[in-house]
Amino acid sequence: MSRTRPSVLEAAELEKQLSTLSSWQCQSGRLVRTMTFRNFAEALDFVNRVGKLAEDADHHPDILLHNWNQVTLTLWTHEVGGLTMRDMELARQINALTG
Repeated sequence: MSRTRPSVLEAAELEKQLSTLSSWQCQSGRLVRTMTFRNFAEALDFVNRVGKLAEDADHHPDILLHNWNQVTLTLWTHEVGGLTMRDMELARQINALTG
């Protein structure tokens, strides 16, 4: 089964989408969010839950677990070199994990 190639969001649509995503920032054409957890175990659990979402969506963020309790996620659609609705959708799903 082939999937339609996603389109890079135009500036106006990107701004509209970003206004609905709490805690995410656009940096150098990528969506970025950093979260701090109480300890390493909670951070690692979160990373694993994000990994499950990413696998289910077949859309994989860069994930950095650093400073023992911080996780930075970076989203963009590699195949088109920019931000698409796939990134926005995954960011919303990730936000739902954080409550």
